Amino acid sequence: MRALADSDRIDAFIDRFGAAAAGLEGDVYLTGGATAVLIGWRDSTLDVDIKLIPDSDQLLREIPRLKQELDLNIELASPIEFIPVPDGWQARSPFIRAVGALRFHHFDPTAQALAKAERGHDSDRRDVQEMISRGLVNPAEAIAQFVSIESQLYRFPAIDPPTFRRSVIELFHSGS
Repeated sequence: MRALADSDRIDAFIDRFGAAAAGLEGDVYLTGGATAVLIGWRDSTLDVDIKLIPDSDQLLREIPRLKQELDLNIELASPIEFIPVPDGWQARSPFIRAVGALRFHHFDPTAQALAKAERGHDSDRRDVQEMISRGLVNPAEAIAQFVSIESQLYRFPAIDPPTFRRSVIELFHSGS
């Protein structure tokens, strides 16, 4: 088992991953626990979930090395793998910093919150409340984004649309 990812480990990952890009331009979107740790409502997370654009073999080959060097779990995971995400998510993804030619962002917080609402674990529900209380997610916008993706839920067979809808209404109506 690898060490927990605290803010120092996540910062080291950002620095080393950016340096490893060796001039390769791209964007790295951190999601889930990495966002929670860097913004400050959690001290640590089990892994650093990322989305790479473009999906570069050069960068993908660096991940196993960095996992070993930093004793860190690094996974390719983002809301896009679990729920439909409305167009424009990249523009809604807050910038963290650039290292070399790589730009690091937090994946669209509203999309993260919707993915957490769909999964529905207690820790996910607490994360959504933190995101709302910190002003990262506007409940009315989250509901609007859910409505915009609801007709596409069939593309994700693991999702139960009525359960997802109930979770969204419960989480975001109480947070508004």
